[in-house]
This record gives sequence, C-alpha cells and structure tokens, in this order.
Amino acid sequence: MKIGKFSFYNGTHVMAIINLTPDSFYAASRTANDELISRVQKAVSDGAEVIDIGGQSTRPGHTAVSAQEEWQRIQNAVTLIKNNFDIPLSVDTYYPYVAQKALENGADLINDIWGLQFSEDKACDMAKIIAQYGASVCIMHNQSKLSSDKDLFDDMFAFFDKSLDIAAKAGIDKEKIILDGGIGFGKTCEQNFYVVENYEKLHKYNLPLLLGTSRKSMFGGNVEDRLAPTLQTTRQAVQKEVLFVRVHDVKENRLTIKQEEAKNLK
Repeated sequence: MKIGKFSFYNGTHVMAIINLTPDSFYAASRTANDELISRVQKAVSDGAEVIDIGGQSTRPGHTAVSAQEEWQRIQNAVTLIKNNFDIPLSVDTYYPYVAQKALENGADLINDIWGLQFSEDKACDMAKIIAQYGASVCIMHNQSKLSSDKDLFDDMFAFFDKSLDIAAKAGIDKEKIILDGGIGFGKTCEQNFYVVENYEKLHKYNLPLLLGTSRKSMFGGNVEDRLAPTLQTTRQAVQKEVLFVRVHDVKENRLTIKQEEAKNLK
C-alpha cells in the first residue's frame, strides 16, 4: 500500500503508537510534548516505519473528548513530527474535523476506529476528506454491541463491505486502504482470540491488513506483563501475511518479526 511517499507491499512492518493522552490504558505509552521528539526518535531507531499518534483514549470505559480538544492535544505533534522526521504519520481519529486539520498539516494516514462510519454529517464526511487530500486510511472493524453470531466474521464482512463502498464512492485510492480487524473493539475476549486465530479470512478483500493487539486486556493480568503474549500475536501476524502490526514496544516486535521471517525462509 501507499502511505505518503512510501510504499509497503511485502513482509510485516511496525507502526509505533505514540499516545498524547492523559488516560491511555498503558501509562508507559503516554507522551508529553517535551519528550515527543525523543520518543519518536527512539521508535524510528528501533525499527518503526510509521508513527501513529492519538489525542483520545479509546480504551474500554474511556471518556470521549470533543474534536476540538483532540486536535489541540495533537496539533503540535503533527507539526513536530513532519518537520523533524522522514516517516509516514498516521493520526488515530474518528472525527472528520481532526482528520481534516491533521491532513492540512501534513499527516499521511487516518486511522479510523469506526471505519468511515462514525459521522453521519455528509457536509464533513470522513471518507470525502481523506479522498480530497489523497491520503491513506486504516479502516477498522467496530460495533456498538457484541455480536451473538456463531461466526463473528459474518458481521465483520458486512461492516467492511459497507466501509469499502463508502471509500469507493468518495474516491479513496484502493492502493491507500488497509483493514484492521479491531481487536478489543465490540468483541468478547474469546472473540478477540478467535479473530486473531483466523485473521487470514480478511485476505478475501485483497487488501493489506493491520493487526493491533499490543498489551490489550484480552491477555489478562497487568498491562506491564503483556509483552510476551503480544509478541506471540506478532508471530501470527507474520505467518498470516499481515502488513503492519501496531505496537507500543517497537524494538521487541521488530526483532520478533525478523526472527519469524527468517524461520519462514528456511
């Protein structure tokens, strides 16, 4: 896929999470403005190929903030990253207002946890904004209610069908779309593992995939102790030909990817 001036087609790559929120579920990922440059520099040095910033926590039980406050939290970060690093910048938002502001200031990808389906305001439609700026988009599966279907993928396919129809009608370049199965969103713990175990089903769309499991509650225990199971899902991502993993711990995940890819070459 294309993200800004960069192209990604083979292997598994790392998207680094940089949280600009006071309430992200993993405290160690919270980044103050005065340490942003050093955080991004470390992520790049450790092997990140995309930086993903967010100004609102979407953890279970989070308190939503306004679009204006979300943009205020990330505005300086967008400018600093684009001025200091030659790396694609992803912005994690479902607000069309924030997406437009971020793209105006050089962001390359909008990471939308509602898969272009959050805003019903056609005057500021998320998909149209992304298309207008020729940007890339990560379309994530989400739902307000837990599915009772025997096979959650039926719901996921219906969701992605709708999102991709929205994207096509808006004129988003298919080469700039990546799909995310939405681990931890609108799913039970068992469903999260089921989706990971069967992630290859999403290849039916012939689009690149992103997996985001980093330190999530599906692994149980304390968030500080969830690196090992995260790395196991990263191994699965390599095996299932997932293009990106979105993670907190860049160095460890990059090493795991290299090791798994080396095994596959034998």
